[in-house]
Parts: sequence; C-alpha cells; structure tokens
Amino acid sequence: MHPNAAIKYSGTHHGLALSGSSMIEPRSDEVLMASIATGDQLSFARLVERHLARTIGLATRLMGSRADGEEVAQEAFARVWSHAARWRPMGGGGNARFTTWLYRIVVNLAIDRKRRPVHAAMDDVDEPVDEADDGFKQIHRRQVSDAVTTALMRLPERQRVAMALCFFEEMSNIEAGKVMSLSVGAVES
Repeated sequence: MHPNAAIKYSGTHHGLALSGSSMIEPRSDEVLMASIATGDQLSFARLVERHLARTIGLATRLMGSRADGEEVAQEAFARVWSHAARWRPMGGGGNARFTTWLYRIVVNLAIDRKRRPVHAAMDDVDEPVDEADDGFKQIHRRQVSDAVTTALMRLPERQRVAMALCFFEEMSNIEAGKVMSLSVGAVES
C-alpha cells in the first residue's frame, strides 16, 4: 500500500481524513510501528489517526498556513510508512520515542520546504505592465530634448551653466550662485 492511500484530502476543506476504522486501539506506538514495518495498513491507519491532529498542528505552526501544514503532515506520514523498518524504539537499540522521531521528520520537512524558492504558477502571475512610453512619445521626447539642447548651447556660458544647475540639477538660485561664485541676482538675470 502506498502511504498516501491511508491519508487523503477531503474535498474542499483541505482537511485530511482517514480511510478505514475510526476506532483507536490501545496498542502502543511501538507495537504499531513494528506492524507497519511488515506492511500492516490497518496499523498505519491507526497510528495516523492517533497522531494526525497534533502533527498537522505542529506543521501548520511551522509553515504558517493550514494547507501547507497538511502537506507537510502528509509527507511526514508517507516517510513514516516508507521508513518504518528503520525506526528503533527506546530500549530496543533506538534512542527516541515514536513522537520524537515523527516530530523531527515534520520539523525537517518544514525547514526544507521553507528553504525552497517560491514559484508561482504562470496563470497566477499578472502580465507585466510595459511602463515604457510608446514610440510616438519617445520620438517626441527626443525631439524636444534635442531642441532644448540646441537652444541651451546658443546661450552665453554663464546663462547656460545657470540653466543647467537650476533646471536640470534642480538647484535653488542660492545654491547655483554659490557654485558659480555669483550673487543670486546675477544668477537670476
């Protein structure tokens, strides 16, 4: 059985639901994991049912959204299914309770997911707005700029410098006067 067969999304609510029995047996996590290691689907369903709510809660807090938390929880239980034979209980050569192992998987998956670059679907991305002027505006702007440059070049040097400082560099007459070592009245004339 594929691990996701026991965990499925329930339609529009993005909630995870279990297939099979909703009765929780008092078998320990260790006993259930030993059965899961041999491919026991019912034991897997019982283990998921026992820990699903807390696993989703932890994953949701780590991810920031319920939908992302459910995806991380689903992947965590898929890993539990596929790696069940590797897990060793405390006292049986292992060093962690089942929940410690499960939550470490959840934390690692959440960290890995947060590190991934976020890619939006092409349909979700707005078409970029072309803020460049159309061809007519560009030609007009170039023609006006050329005419202003020609007129500016015909001015005497002092007036040309004053125009350049005040108009193009947006300096006040006082600032332009200081740059040119002239009085404000001389800049204004």
